[in-house]
Amino acid sequence: MKVVGDTVIQPFHKATCHCGAVELELSLPNGIEKPRRCDCSICRRRGAIVGSVALDGIKIIKGAEHLKLYQFNTNTAKHYFCSNCGIYTHHQRRSSPNEYGFNIGCLEGVNPFDIGDVVTNDGVNHPADR
Repeated sequence: MKVVGDTVIQPFHKATCHCGAVELELSLPNGIEKPRRCDCSICRRRGAIVGSVALDGIKIIKGAEHLKLYQFNTNTAKHYFCSNCGIYTHHQRRSSPNEYGFNIGCLEGVNPFDIGDVVTNDGVNHPADR
């Protein structure tokens, strides 16, 4: 169990899109890891603070049929959004394909603004583009 701001993070945590059609269960035994922003073309538009979890650390509990996949550029990263409300929930990372990035704002009971300083990754100059 870990504390972020005033919030206790349990090993398993529920994440939902805005309308509740999509529900995920995340395994976060160490709490929120690697919170970050990114300045690539998609991330700067969506503005989410993202954490990381192993690929087996996310289960879709409900709403898989509402998730839409979006890929661009190299088509390596897989970005998932709720087709009802448009909220980005998670993506399989391009720079670490063995991990998902997840929208910290989707975690039930967590305010991403309580995290404090969040690093911004240089997604404009992505290492996979070199």
